Amino acid sequence: MLVQMELARIIISEINDQQVIFLREVDGERSFPILIGLFEATSIDRRVKGESLPRPLTHDLVKASIEALGGELQDVVIHTLEDHTYYASLRIRKDGELIEVDSRPSDAVALAVHYSPHLPIYVSSDVLDEAAK
Repeated sequence: MLVQMELARIIISEINDQQVIFLREVDGERSFPILIGLFEATSIDRRVKGESLPRPLTHDLVKASIEALGGELQDVVIHTLEDHTYYASLRIRKDGELIEVDSRPSDAVALAVHYSPHLPIYVSSDVLDEAAK
């Protein structure tokens, strides 16, 4: 079962290699952190703050590429937690077909917040249970 989550918090530290985002259950109380890189964290932070740059960065490019190829990013799903590593998919609709593309969760969340309104972020209930341990 998939549980809808929302980006609850971003912690950016210029002295650490790892940054943190927190996802929170939309209709519940569960939340969990994901360690991400500085580039992904700043990309998410810029979009959340409504900042834009004069030239496209990587997440802008991926969004534009999906759209230019006739696809529509429907949502993102964090579906697996294995050896302390999360795995996600971008779910793209094209010509009535659902295409799933492997993604790091940090990139998936960054893409989700590049849309207005933000696209849904889902997490497998198994992942939520495992992350709570």
